Amino acid sequence: MPKKDADDPNLFAKSVLDQIIAKHDPEAIREQGKDPHAVVRGMRGGVKGGPARAQKLTASKRKSIAQKAARSRWKKNR
Repeated sequence: MPKKDADDPNLFAKSVLDQIIAKHDPEAIREQGKDPHAVVRGMRGGVKGGPARAQKLTASKRKSIAQKAARSRWKKNR
């Protein structure tokens, strides 16, 4: 099989379009073994979950979480 040219903008555009269609097409989601309605509910919950969790946390707990994340980032970059 001949190798496709990676620099061809038409091939790149088609691959992006195929990914978008597959992401939003209920039939493609069903083929992956997922319930399309559950996928939509999961996306909606993820958007709301972070801010709701942040409101429930105390200031000191948020600070300790942020410090732990910063330590982890600095540890990784060494």
